[in-house]
Amino acid sequence: MQTIKLEEHSVKYVPISQTGSSIEYWDVKKFKKKLNIKVVNVDKEDMSMEFDLINIGTPFVNAFRRVLLSEVPTMAIEKVHVYNNTSIIQDEILAHRLGLVPLKADPRKFSFPKNLENDAITNPEECLEFQLKVTCKRNAKLSTRSTDDDFRDCKNTEVHSNLIKWVPIGEQALKFKPEDVEPIHDNILVAKLRPGHELDLKLIAVKGIGKDHAKFQPVATASYRLLPQITLEEVVQGEKAQRLKASFSPGVVKLTTENNIITAKINNPRYDSCSRNVFQHEDLKDIVKISRVPNHYIFTIESVGALSPNTLFLESIQVLRGKCDKLLSEIKAKGKNCFL
Repeated sequence: MQTIKLEEHSVKYVPISQTGSSIEYWDVKKFKKKLNIKVVNVDKEDMSMEFDLINIGTPFVNAFRRVLLSEVPTMAIEKVHVYNNTSIIQDEILAHRLGLVPLKADPRKFSFPKNLENDAITNPEECLEFQLKVTCKRNAKLSTRSTDDDFRDCKNTEVHSNLIKWVPIGEQALKFKPEDVEPIHDNILVAKLRPGHELDLKLIAVKGIGKDHAKFQPVATASYRLLPQITLEEVVQGEKAQRLKASFSPGVVKLTTENNIITAKINNPRYDSCSRNVFQHEDLKDIVKISRVPNHYIFTIESVGALSPNTLFLESIQVLRGKCDKLLSEIKAKGKNCFL
């Protein structure tokens, strides 16, 4: 198999026609026959997923990544009506913080707002309304010269996201449960208050995409890398084996002991971080061969929490498919003149 070889100070690339991006990949039947997707790990608690895309070109993989970051929609707070804010945080800073609080609402059940310039968005098909109303109450035992530590017994000195309450509009109460449209995390610090401070806000959340603002990004990160391939040209034992293990990320090299002799074996190359630290050892640099499989990508998605990673990937495919359909319709409508 052709590979991309990593050397001490350079990378040897194979011709692009041999890396999975040849003209045959424009043949849909051949592409479908060769494409392979393997799910490696799904973490429901951290809302992350790792899977392999095999026999596919970089443009396709990068298209999925870019769509996930910028064009898969999600819900976020867009409008903040400030009725009262006597905290030390300015209105615009407070509104920015609230916009970055991720919401659990499913964006597929809402439509994009038709007029964002309108501050009073009230269409239940386009928005969600929340309320944040809290007052910091003084403890009667406090003196006028109390320190910050003395305020710990006061009520609502810290305003967290769990105080953001959903206010149903229209028939939303029949469609959603409160736990379906609340902030994903209830411990996000929004503001700090002192006795007498008050927040009275109305929050309007709408559907948007990351291309318009980062608060609409449904993923914490979406990334890909080529599958590492590591081989040993000879047996590595003793102290050399320990140095070999220390040169790679945890889990790449495994040490086994037999007859009091330590031997190094390649355990799982996919954990390799491409550090090339092993080339610093003169007695190891010619023993280890490091390369990357050019048409095998490790794709990682970490969801913010509104939708699961696998759902987000399927949504990115639908968005990309819609772009392709639009392009084909434009070509069909304009014919030969579309490229002029």
